[in-house]
Amino acid sequence: MSESVVTSPLPAVIDELWEHRAELSSSDATAREAVVGAVDAIDAGSARVAWVDPASDEVLVDERAKRAILLAFRVLPMARSQVGDFRYDDRVPLKTRLDGVRVLPGAIARWGSYVAPGVVLMPSFVNIGSYVDSGTMVDTWATVGSGAQIGKNVHLSGGVGIGGVLEPPNAVPVVVEDEAMIGSRCMVVGGARVRTGATLGAGAILTRTTHVIDVETGDELPLGEAPAWSVCVGGTRTRKFAGGEFGMPCLLVLKRLPPGTRHDKSELNAILRDHGLDA
Repeated sequence: MSESVVTSPLPAVIDELWEHRAELSSSDATAREAVVGAVDAIDAGSARVAWVDPASDEVLVDERAKRAILLAFRVLPMARSQVGDFRYDDRVPLKTRLDGVRVLPGAIARWGSYVAPGVVLMPSFVNIGSYVDSGTMVDTWATVGSGAQIGKNVHLSGGVGIGGVLEPPNAVPVVVEDEAMIGSRCMVVGGARVRTGATLGAGAILTRTTHVIDVETGDELPLGEAPAWSVCVGGTRTRKFAGGEFGMPCLLVLKRLPPGTRHDKSELNAILRDHGLDA
């Protein structure tokens, strides 16, 4: 997390409640009102748990927003809800603020997530604290984990797993920036970052400590980051251990694209074929 001061739009009472969280319960009406108001602001997009600071390019975390979400699990009572024949028992209700969002049957979005107008939710799951910006598609069986930040015009392909993190409150979540494409069955977890316009080929795994290697130069790039306007695939790098040499997962940068190049399936297939890979 950057050392920049984060000014939260949420009230300071959330921090006070956090200090006494062990004493709180669903019977504390005053605390519940404050927490519900804070999570409502996250649900509406007027507050968020994290964002990229344009001045420093660092991911900033609003710990107060994270605390509000964690407090919700303590001060909200269990409640039953129903959608058609499906019944749920949870402390966090389903999201109802979905104006301008295309939501297909089977899609689930929890209250406390922000889903912008123009988003398409195929049968998928969007967890509390996450932020999904306009023009993005969350494809079938994709998951957007708690607190994950997804930019504009992103494609999360079928079965993609975007990891979530709420604790500790200062933990940096996954950030997928604008115009990125995450291929089918990819896993992006643990505070990893996919920069603007990057494409991850199917099945790639990216964590905050994943080694990222440019195959053209052999250079090691920043850990846990898919570079902007690049095409990346999962790979392995040989490491020596006491018991022998083994292949450890890494991310390979196959090609750098001109900035502003939208992900094109046929072009991606050609790039993969050039490297002896199947799409």
